[in-house]
Amino acid sequence: MAYTVTEIGPTTGVEISGLSGAELVDQDVADVALDALNRRGVVIFREANLSEDDLVAFSRLLGKVAQLPLGGDSKHPEIQKVTRDASQSKLAAYREGTFFWHIDGTTAEVPDKATVLMARQVSDDDSGDTEFANTYAAYEELPAADRAELDALRVVHSFAASQLLVYPDPDPKERAAWDRNPSREHPLVWTRGSGRKSMVLGSTAEQIVGKSEDESKTLLNRLLEWSTQDRFTLRHQWRVGDLVIWDNTGMLHRACPYGEQSARLMLRTSLVGEEVVQ
Repeated sequence: MAYTVTEIGPTTGVEISGLSGAELVDQDVADVALDALNRRGVVIFREANLSEDDLVAFSRLLGKVAQLPLGGDSKHPEIQKVTRDASQSKLAAYREGTFFWHIDGTTAEVPDKATVLMARQVSDDDSGDTEFANTYAAYEELPAADRAELDALRVVHSFAASQLLVYPDPDPKERAAWDRNPSREHPLVWTRGSGRKSMVLGSTAEQIVGKSEDESKTLLNRLLEWSTQDRFTLRHQWRVGDLVIWDNTGMLHRACPYGEQSARLMLRTSLVGEEVVQ
């Protein structure tokens, strides 16, 4: 198989072109994608156009695939439909929360390793791009004194913190529903077994342990602004059939806003996490 591997931005992103459909369901292709993912955080296959069977098969070559009880199709419990159409997804009402920078699974002890997302339909008004921000690179470029200070900090993450950005004045019933999702305390800086470090930031970051609410917000907002500078980010404009993989543990991501009536429909699989945040 002939294909090309091209780095995109200064720190983030690789595009692999020349492959589509069942051609991706090959361990050598998956290994190339995993290597690129480790180096650059985001891997793009333009117009891959995988069937649902091949999407699951390819995902399994990348790692252990999570079973999703709220998946869109009983035939493929590994696949979740990402849409604002409530007739197709039970999670449609929460999609506005994905318009803010976040990491999936920050209220879990072990967040998902990576996400695989394929565009089945795209918006007809150029909305709904996806952006990524590389917190490995952002951490590495901080001054040494800042890195030393951050290494000692811990942050409480909660589902409610992300929802308050969308609905800042919830009624008691709605707030109680959010709070049924347990919060989780993590180090601000995640040190992998390999020694590599990234920052755990985003919309679920509620408060830094030992700091006031105002101090916490000031620092967390400063770090988010630092991490989402152009040199650390990548914006992907979707075409039908595009397949994108990203390292969910070291890449922030967000969907650019799209309307409730948008045709945008993504198929998503998630790779089970392999490391506790520590």
